Amino acid sequence: MKRNRKRLAALDIGTNSIRCIVVEVVSGDKFRVLDDEKATVRLGRNLVDGGDIAPEAWERAMENLLRMKKIVDGYGVDAVEAVATSAVRRAANGAEFIRAVEERTGIRAVIIPGEEEARLVALSGLHNFDLEGVRYGMVDIGGGSVEIVTALGSHIEEFYSLELGAVALTERFLKRDPVAGQDFLKLLKHVRNELKQAFDGEEVSAQCLVGSGGTMTSVASMIMAMRREGYGSVHGYEVLRSDVVHLLAMLLRKELKERREIPGLNPDRADIIIAGVAVTDELMRFFNANVLRVNERGIREGLILDSLRKHYLVGEGGRRTWRSAALDFARSCLVDEQHAGQVTALSLQLFEALAPAFALGDRDRQLLETAALLHDSGYFISYASHHKHSYHLIRHAELFGFTPREREVVANVARYHRKSLPKKKHEGFSRLTEEDRILVSRLGGILRLADGLDRRRNALVGKLRCELTETSFRVVLEGDGDLSVEIFGAKAKGDLFEQAFNRRLVLSAA
Repeated sequence: MKRNRKRLAALDIGTNSIRCIVVEVVSGDKFRVLDDEKATVRLGRNLVDGGDIAPEAWERAMENLLRMKKIVDGYGVDAVEAVATSAVRRAANGAEFIRAVEERTGIRAVIIPGEEEARLVALSGLHNFDLEGVRYGMVDIGGGSVEIVTALGSHIEEFYSLELGAVALTERFLKRDPVAGQDFLKLLKHVRNELKQAFDGEEVSAQCLVGSGGTMTSVASMIMAMRREGYGSVHGYEVLRSDVVHLLAMLLRKELKERREIPGLNPDRADIIIAGVAVTDELMRFFNANVLRVNERGIREGLILDSLRKHYLVGEGGRRTWRSAALDFARSCLVDEQHAGQVTALSLQLFEALAPAFALGDRDRQLLETAALLHDSGYFISYASHHKHSYHLIRHAELFGFTPREREVVANVARYHRKSLPKKKHEGFSRLTEEDRILVSRLGGILRLADGLDRRRNALVGKLRCELTETSFRVVLEGDGDLSVEIFGAKAKGDLFEQAFNRRLVLSAA
């Protein structure tokens, strides 16, 4: 059967690992991932500048690339983009390796400079994070090098590429197990000198860092495990500087054998993780950034985005926002847009009346708006238990601009728009912190009430006049025609609201 949609593949031949991603283009610059394969090959092991890629690493790479090529061919892709980075760039036999790859596998790879790596990192970062008006840095820690991009909103300022990769630093400084204190201090001094020299001694600051690469995803996975959080992905996960400092201190106390047992850390990365986390910590210190947001995609996704442009598959479109992404997802689930829009409008009116008294902020408003737009997405699976289907769909959705914790909140808020109230025995609700359980109950109470106010799904209610007192919340409905069904629907679904806000709900029509 003939396919209507294009398929693309991207291969990133790095110092520590080779990654292969296969995607299917949906529309514009939107695509869905069909396959994501990784192999740890260590092309950069014992590689000094001017040295050769070791025969065993060479052979490991060829075997894995042959397997990846078969996977790519199986998907019948229309184009393949492949790049080789730091290790192949530095190796004396790098060009020979690239020729051998093409001869043995049919994959035509290109050795790219560090600045090109940084550009691809930037493409991925801009595609995944809404940082309009924010000064930030994008960093990708590979095995051989670190790519740094400074930016303000969607405007890139500068690209940097430094030879501070986790494999390279480990082999140069951390040769003893457990890591010796004086060796670690030498590594820190080297990293600080390299950063100072790259930025000409200038002090730079960023409101946050966006980090990609194996080190960054490992940091997020380990911290997530330490916090006993069960989010389905680390993409968009937020890590604080204090988390990184404590993680590094813990890693330094452990021998290699113990590090291999750390929850959230791939054992194959245990020998190089200390160097990687040390660089992460130094980057946050250097940029005076307290927050690190994790980008699970990085260079290989940058390659895909580049390929979309190269093959003229990108639509013009406007700037991507969290709201447009939520609407796109709602439409992909065939949501009733009139009902979703009405419930959203009513939810926000209720929110505005409650926000000052309950310290609900702008970000909480966005979470509520997103949950309201998507609360019926579960219809896409079936009507029966569609609130539960909505939870699962939203939890695993590509919601641009939201962290894993925020996706979890949105999913739970949508889940409680009908049927049972939140209970600690519910798996999704039990994963939340106590603070987020309160937030879900309040936002869920608002959404549940708003859904009842559109009981007939014909948007009869236009405006809500709200009055909050110490004991009650009075809502007067304004609209055309008889609103008795809407009042009935709201009363039937006001239970969570009354519980969450500790107020008696009083409903009437103007």
